[in-house]
Amino acid sequence: MSFIKVLNLNKQFKIVDKESGLANSFKSIIKRKYKYIQAVDNISFDIDKGEIVGYIGPNGAGKSTTIKMLTGILKPDSGFIEVDGFNPFNDRVKYVKNIGVVFGQKSQLWWDIPVEESFLLLKDIYKVSDKDYQKVKEELVDLLELKDLLKTPVRQLSLGQRMRAEIAASLLHSPKVLFLDEPTIGLDAVSKLAVRKFIKEINEKKKVTIILTSHDMTDIEALTNRIILIGHGKKLYDGKLTEIKKKFNSKKLEIIFKKLKSIPAIKDVDIIKKGRNKVILNVLNNKSVSEIVREYSKVCEIEDINIINEDIDNVIVRLYNEYDV
Repeated sequence: MSFIKVLNLNKQFKIVDKESGLANSFKSIIKRKYKYIQAVDNISFDIDKGEIVGYIGPNGAGKSTTIKMLTGILKPDSGFIEVDGFNPFNDRVKYVKNIGVVFGQKSQLWWDIPVEESFLLLKDIYKVSDKDYQKVKEELVDLLELKDLLKTPVRQLSLGQRMRAEIAASLLHSPKVLFLDEPTIGLDAVSKLAVRKFIKEINEKKKVTIILTSHDMTDIEALTNRIILIGHGKKLYDGKLTEIKKKFNSKKLEIIFKKLKSIPAIKDVDIIKKGRNKVILNVLNNKSVSEIVREYSKVCEIEDINIINEDIDNVIVRLYNEYDV
């Protein structure tokens, strides 16, 4: 049985439909027009215990709305959600003791008090015993390198420091599920690596099930091999990231010569760039690199060869284009 089960999930929002201009603003006060936005449209998926799943899509696709229904913040209009035997909205009081949530642009820490004071408040909210709290806190402080930050007010932390503290706060009650919504937004490269390393460790050591949403595709690539793509509220793809990379990843080959005499025409190979002593090629249809090198060796002495794989962001953009999102 699936640890997380979502079946035919729907959520619609009613918003004011107002035209621009002062006259139209007055009209809307007297008689308002409304329109309906289908934020989540009949989405279904299953997630096993201990999985990390990347939940991706462009802005406005319905990602955050789905996460809010999975965490019990929003009630679905229709459909079925079950997480570890709980209905997130109906069983909310019991359910929240089993989940951790990190929203990259919202804080669960108290702004004007030290980090450790926020941790103690969360300990009381989740009714964590002194013994369990001390054990988990020490482990999190060590793994996330928070020892020197515990006495610092949250408002004085850098963004990277605060995000590490946010992740620790979401795990103080040892949840079985962790929802991460843009957990590395705005972080520098060092902080991103630290956060990714920690997420991998808690997943491997504690088998925490993780749903990750991010526009940073390097997060997705580093942490999970399964993605669920949504667009216009609909599920468009659910499968392995490696399959997507295999389908859309165009392989580029850089060949450096001691002296470039002539460039042979080779089937399924496009020349992207030509330099004085090198060429960069786009290799199509899984063309063999050895075959290309053999052809070039006939006319030039090769000094070095580099295989350049497509950037993950470009791969995902091509995926978005295929599904018109």
